Amino acid sequence: MGISIEGIKPGQPPQNGRHERMHLTLKKEATRPAGANILQQQAKFHAFQSEFNSGRPHEALQMKCPAEVYTASTKPYRGISEPQYPFHDKTVVVTNCGRLCLYRKKST
Repeated sequence: MGISIEGIKPGQPPQNGRHERMHLTLKKEATRPAGANILQQQAKFHAFQSEFNSGRPHEALQMKCPAEVYTASTKPYRGISEPQYPFHDKTVVVTNCGRLCLYRKKST
């Protein structure tokens, strides 16, 4: 896919300022106070996403909203290819509750 991983130190605005700022704003506006349950919390995230992208001008975009300047990629999305691992690596399944399963057996 032509994507390379570039590591930066977490919480370092000088290295990734826009992204760090978005997360700060997300945390401040969508998690304080937290939703009473997962459905309410997801609704808060959706409301933030809508406001952030369509209702809030961004200084870096000359006071336009991201939805106003977004253009879709001309490159078609072909899905994610199956990763290839070295023969000596083992793959595990992580369930929704965080349990690891190796060879279809639960690990404790």
